[in-house]
Amino acid sequence: MNGVRLAVSWLTVLPVRGPNSVDQDAAGRAIGLAPLVGVGLGVGGVGLLWVLVWCGASVAVAGLVTVAGLALVTRGMHLDGLADTMDGLGSYGSPERAREVMKSGGAGPFGVAAIVFAVGTQAFSLAALAQAERWFAVLLAVVVGRVVVVLACRRGISAAPDTGFGALVAGTQHPITIALWCALAIVAGALAVPEQRWLGPLVVLAALSISALLVRHCVRRFGGISGDVLGATLEISVAITAVGLSLGA
Repeated sequence: MNGVRLAVSWLTVLPVRGPNSVDQDAAGRAIGLAPLVGVGLGVGGVGLLWVLVWCGASVAVAGLVTVAGLALVTRGMHLDGLADTMDGLGSYGSPERAREVMKSGGAGPFGVAAIVFAVGTQAFSLAALAQAERWFAVLLAVVVGRVVVVLACRRGISAAPDTGFGALVAGTQHPITIALWCALAIVAGALAVPEQRWLGPLVVLAALSISALLVRHCVRRFGGISGDVLGATLEISVAITAVGLSLGA
């Protein structure tokens, strides 16, 4: 239960207190449970999207409000991580210089563009899914964003220097845990688009693969992973999954 409480306190704004002291073992358990938190967030997102459409809001407005709601419930920290990571990747110089850019506290042009593109892509994709009544696909897109966090913390991945959160979670996830969550997500993909059973698993596999490549590039560029990298990977994977599952809608 400590792992569940810690995962909820880390990944949401819900008034849940984690354990008083957190070591790498506790952090690893919390990250391993992140997809379960994603299920809760996904259910909330589906509910909000459905209510807005039922009340007569346009699907575009409903999609945008749902993305904003998810950002609010997660403190906007994943979008902040996306902005910092894109600014770091867009900077010139050494890994040390890239990390300095990420810690500067402001959002540069790459970061702003990344947020606008991610939010817009997610909002319009959720709108298309709502219009096609692919509600499970909305839930799955949110969950996949948390599955890739588990994947990003696989063994062999190191933390970037001077990163507190990265040092806690990097390399904590056992291959069996990763394989289990990835397999469940891929299998669940078959239920996301009933008209084309093959599309969902293919989209989830693509999102997982692209996320793994992004993490690998960030490790090479920054000297390891950090909380910002995890946030960026999460937001990008949600966008990829939502776009893919909306194809043909």
